[in-house]
Amino acid sequence: MDKETTFYATGKRKCAIARTWLKPGSGKITINDRPVDDYFKLDSSAAVMTQPLILTNNQGNFDITIRVTGGGITGQAGAIRHGITKALMLVDPDLRQALKRAGFVTRDPRVKERKKYGQRGARARFQFSKR
Repeated sequence: MDKETTFYATGKRKCAIARTWLKPGSGKITINDRPVDDYFKLDSSAAVMTQPLILTNNQGNFDITIRVTGGGITGQAGAIRHGITKALMLVDPDLRQALKRAGFVTRDPRVKERKKYGQRGARARFQFSKR
């Protein structure tokens, strides 16, 4: 693997979409042209995002550039984790088994249920009055 090789993958969760580029380097992570600490104020979101790197012992091996849109903080962190996982599998297909066992390969299918007409929400109804 030479210095110019870049691995690209797209990760998704809820309404968030993360485009992820992995490049061999020093371990610098940039999200929307900002450092991780500046982008994610919560440590838990940054921890969720780096789980695949910690699991595969690749914490300082790649410079990661991420473009993320849509959703909230939790959805974006999950989308980034999914994108990093898919890019790591492109780097080394042997990592797939460990990442799959941890549950990082499968896209989380849970999304917000739409509001239905004639109702107050997705499942909530207007209060029924007999009289």
